[in-house]
Amino acid sequence: MTARVHPNVAVPSLGQPAAAPADEEPVTLTVWRKSLLFNCRGFTVFDARGNLVYRVDSYASDSRAEVVLMDAAGRPVLTVRRRKLIGLGADQWLVYAGEETRRMPPLYAVKRAGAAAQYMRGGGNGAKCMAHVAPCSGAVAGKAAAAGGGAGGYEVEGSYLRRCCTVYDDRRRAVAEVRPKEAVGSDVFRLVVQPGMEVSLAMAVVLALDQMFGKPSLLRSWSS
Repeated sequence: MTARVHPNVAVPSLGQPAAAPADEEPVTLTVWRKSLLFNCRGFTVFDARGNLVYRVDSYASDSRAEVVLMDAAGRPVLTVRRRKLIGLGADQWLVYAGEETRRMPPLYAVKRAGAAAQYMRGGGNGAKCMAHVAPCSGAVAGKAAAAGGGAGGYEVEGSYLRRCCTVYDDRRRAVAEVRPKEAVGSDVFRLVVQPGMEVSLAMAVVLALDQMFGKPSLLRSWSS
């Protein structure tokens, strides 16, 4: 199975995929819930050609309430940091640019859906609403609007445990999907991102979902 998961890991692609223009094809990534570093937990992400695109490496002894999404060269792209709030299920996962989480404001806040919102209309299909993704500033919302959607945030519906969930923008368009990858188990799955949504943001949402619903979460140390 290893050869099929990371065929070209020795020669990584250093670029990171950005939001594709509206006339381009969706970006399909293979996400592996495993770090390539010894004694680390995390994620390793490959593009459709088998090139390394993103990585997350968290040492077992690391107790920080955050995780850094890096590109193939180890440069920080986004940081997902947990913010504990008072109340059952009130915690948020804040998404920051790079790895600066102290002085810079967050870009997005990901929050688990409350009990009242667990089942959305979703066009009548009874899909389960798992999480909400809200922009934290007008500038972020404006950028999302210019890209074609997401100015009002996103909703995630489905089941992360089954690796079958969809991210919808504020116009109820499916902009990203987590799909199971056949015959390799639940630790390897596909992330398909439609044109107009930042691929790195979609991956940050996956990291937050793993903390909310992953069993076991590979980064459980910072969710306690």
